[in-house]
Amino acid sequence: MASTTRPFIFALAFLTIYTALPLSLSQTTEAPAPAADLCNGVFISYSYTDGKQIAPTFPARQPYRFESVLTVLNNGEEDLKSWKVFVGFQHGEYLVSAANAVLADGSAYPGSVENGTVFAGFPQTDLKTAIKTAGDLTQMQVQVKLIGTQFGVAPPAVPMPANISLANDGFRCPKASLQGNNEMQVCCIVDSTVKTNITADEEFLPRQNGDLSIMYDVTRTYGSSYFAQVTISNQNSLGRLDSWKLSWDWMAQEFINTMRGAYPSVVDSSECIFGEQGKYYADLDFANVLSCEKRPTIIDLPLEKTNDTKLGMIPYCCRNGTILPTTMDATKSKSSFQMEVYKMPPNINRSVIIPPQNWAINGTLNPDYKCGPPVRVSPSQFPDASGLPVNSTAVASWQVVCNITQVKGASPRCCVSFSAYFNESVVPCKTCACGCPSNTAQTCSTTAPSMLLPPEMLLVPFENRTLKAKAWAELKHLADPNPMPCGDNCGVSINWHVLSDYSKGWTARVTLFNWGETSFADWFTAVQLDKAVPGFEKMYSFNATTVGTDGVNNTVFMQGLEGLNYLVAEVDGANPKKDPRVPGKLQSVISFTKKLTPGINVAGRDGFPTKVFFNGEECSLPDIYPSSAYRTSSAMMMFPVLLMVAVFMLMQQ
Repeated sequence: MASTTRPFIFALAFLTIYTALPLSLSQTTEAPAPAADLCNGVFISYSYTDGKQIAPTFPARQPYRFESVLTVLNNGEEDLKSWKVFVGFQHGEYLVSAANAVLADGSAYPGSVENGTVFAGFPQTDLKTAIKTAGDLTQMQVQVKLIGTQFGVAPPAVPMPANISLANDGFRCPKASLQGNNEMQVCCIVDSTVKTNITADEEFLPRQNGDLSIMYDVTRTYGSSYFAQVTISNQNSLGRLDSWKLSWDWMAQEFINTMRGAYPSVVDSSECIFGEQGKYYADLDFANVLSCEKRPTIIDLPLEKTNDTKLGMIPYCCRNGTILPTTMDATKSKSSFQMEVYKMPPNINRSVIIPPQNWAINGTLNPDYKCGPPVRVSPSQFPDASGLPVNSTAVASWQVVCNITQVKGASPRCCVSFSAYFNESVVPCKTCACGCPSNTAQTCSTTAPSMLLPPEMLLVPFENRTLKAKAWAELKHLADPNPMPCGDNCGVSINWHVLSDYSKGWTARVTLFNWGETSFADWFTAVQLDKAVPGFEKMYSFNATTVGTDGVNNTVFMQGLEGLNYLVAEVDGANPKKDPRVPGKLQSVISFTKKLTPGINVAGRDGFPTKVFFNGEECSLPDIYPSSAYRTSSAMMMFPVLLMVAVFMLMQQ
């Protein structure tokens, strides 16, 4: 019996010794990332759990369902406030749902995350420490269950992200490590070399700077409802909103009962009447409820409602949706409104307030904004309604920061043309500068460069330029493409004309054209000149001043003088049956000195802007500049003629 058991005991002992060896001795693969209990920071893991092929069958780009879990665990010494994690998706992922998180850029599910995305915590925005919770994982950790579609990675291969990392400021994350083929881990620690304005003893995160700041202040709270004040503040010297539209997602079946200072774009209570809200609030008259949409869109009120006792009487309200930059008018750089919000079970408690998520804001002919998640900040203070020299404090406050961004595939909404005293031709706006009609096969070319024009054609709508453009091309021996290039399709165009260039200075002429049906009140234009701005002297028909962007004083900010601050819309010609429509037009000369810009080459590119903005929107610029070669070549051609005339006159004497 002993002889039969001895080999088994020996094998068992050998196996025990082998498994007790360090991992680095028992295998030669890369060492794993620190396990969660060895991470003295924020531990993040991404685990792929399941996937399968889904319809349609498309071998070139086959879709597959994927399920995964993102885990964030705070093992550090301080609370992790408003956690954010980046996941570097790389397989064309389309995210359908994510439990316990929202997209930090304000996008809603479902949506594409193919270039990677940042998740923000909701409803659990903060992760406490083990020290403060006695190791309670429900307060230290959050797990985000992801479901979506990826393309091209068929099982048993696993569609893992390129990387995962903590997106909060003040942390350092190494490259995440794979554990097997379906899990990725990383331990992020506090970066002692980075200074932040976050202190450990503060209950809330400090307010952040951005192009646009939206405050969501709860001013009064009751068991089943609360009052909130929303304030939109413009913090960008070149940013602006006209006819703003603000939207968000309610996360717990809330609805808007009353409002002052703004209004829903659609007044509709039917979703409440036929939904859970109608059952719970059986005695409420829903005929007076303003909005029951999960994602309402809010618009500003007109100016005449400012002192309306029912709808107005809110500071900074009722301005037709116009928010100006502080460089233009600080008193008009904010917009504000109040609303009464009703809640639903299980949140019928005055201390339970869930801020809306997925904020978005836009305007007409304005830059595009991307908004982050609401972040809890210290309660705002307001002048007391009693008129006493004291402030009243909000019950709770959240800040939403929005930044100007260029949406992928989006076209500008304004364009620029160049011209100069030394060239007879105008370089017009680029072909399809603001987009092109979808069906142009039989009418125009979307790829051909725009044709040079005579100066007077800047006042003529594109559809009426054809004959003159062709005649000019023939006269000046320029290209005459067939089909002709499409127009710029911009509602606003700006012509920058170098007017003169002399030893001590130079001048330019700026002309604004409005080809749209909407007039612009309190318009502004900003022109970035990389080398010329230090020499700026004055404008003659506009107000102008220099402003800094990104810490560099390289921009001239222009707005209309009193009586010239209204850019009218396009109107019919004198005889609509035969005359083309006439754009709204404003014009001014701007002068520069060369004393502070020695060596400036005005006729080269130094006299032309590198960026132009209209009402905050960055405009499309031409790819080419007016050439001074025409004047030079003309002068060279005239020299022999003049020489022959002089010789002839001498011979006659």
